[in-house]
Amino acid sequence: MLRFLTAGESHGPSLTGILDGIPAGLPLTSAALDHELARRQQGFGSGGRMKIERDHARITSGVLDGQTTGGPIALVLQNLDHEKWRERQIEPMTIPRPGHADLTGALKFGHRELRLSLERASARETAMRVAVGAVCRALLRELGVLVGGYVLQIGGVGIPREAAPEAPLPTPSVDEYLSRFSTAEASPVRCYDAAAAALMSQRIHDTIRAKDTLGGIVECVALGVPAGLGSFSQWDQRLSASLAQAVMSIQAVKGVELGDGFASAARLGTQAQDPYFLDGERIVQRENHSGGIEGGISTSAPLVIRAAFKPIATTLTPQLSVDLATGAPAHTQYERSDFCQVPRAVPIVEAMVCFVLAQALLQKLGGDSLAEIRPRLATLRKPRLSDLPMSNAPWSFGYE
Repeated sequence: MLRFLTAGESHGPSLTGILDGIPAGLPLTSAALDHELARRQQGFGSGGRMKIERDHARITSGVLDGQTTGGPIALVLQNLDHEKWRERQIEPMTIPRPGHADLTGALKFGHRELRLSLERASARETAMRVAVGAVCRALLRELGVLVGGYVLQIGGVGIPREAAPEAPLPTPSVDEYLSRFSTAEASPVRCYDAAAAALMSQRIHDTIRAKDTLGGIVECVALGVPAGLGSFSQWDQRLSASLAQAVMSIQAVKGVELGDGFASAARLGTQAQDPYFLDGERIVQRENHSGGIEGGISTSAPLVIRAAFKPIATTLTPQLSVDLATGAPAHTQYERSDFCQVPRAVPIVEAMVCFVLAQALLQKLGGDSLAEIRPRLATLRKPRLSDLPMSNAPWSFGYE
């Protein structure tokens, strides 16, 4: 069972991660993890913290001589910003910020200092998720799965999802998705459409001047996912449910959809499905409204998931609150943060999708080493007639 834990505070000395269940024999270096960590630090709208941190993943167990051993992989990321806090007398924080975990954390844990909630609830924790996701990405790449992402919208401007509910946009090809990935990486807002990117950048610029924040929508796509991952046998085995939980766990995510998602609610049933066709003996779907998952199981089509990020709750413009120490009305005090986290969130969403897909593949294939797993991948059934022989005869339940 692939699983991971993270530990650490936003301004503590370091972040720690333990990833357990990665098979032996996977080539892995810190450089691969650092590449993904660097992506997380890039994007227009970032705050001052990204000018301080230079994230480097130190592998302290589970990788010897450049390959995984099959044991737990331990990772450490140093918080460079900790030096400014290490000997500092920290002022009390008694005014909760609406939209953050300041108040709810105090209610849950009984904290008498709100910063104790902030330190763990902070999105700084996602740096370790990206490092963990980079390990999973390396495994997926060995098994022919590629995960990428980009920004669709920021602050209500960007790429239209569809012309109209009854006229969805054409389904992109694999080559088009690959082009989107590479083009988006060259964009300061991680958008593959130049015109939309310009509008997003201007929206962020205007919002910074207004001392406010912006949210947006990230789309993540996985290519090469084999059919048969996940199950409808139990509610918690559905691949769609695992993906939704993983992406929804990211700080500031308020909505997740697969395929056409919420847009499907405005369509007729005949407009929302992906009909089957024969191409030789292959069973193909020319559209992908389902986002590569039907009945909680992967179909082998591109897996498409979107995350809606709310605007970051920390704003330069003070918001109304209450001072818990005095009981008096108060305004929030600014804590350094991003103006728009959405471009930086792309590799975070990718990391969580990589983890879920790696977990699902290992559950499906089994095996303790990459050498055991690779041959099993080739035996998986594919959507073709020869892999789906039908009895084509009457039958009965036969229960007593």
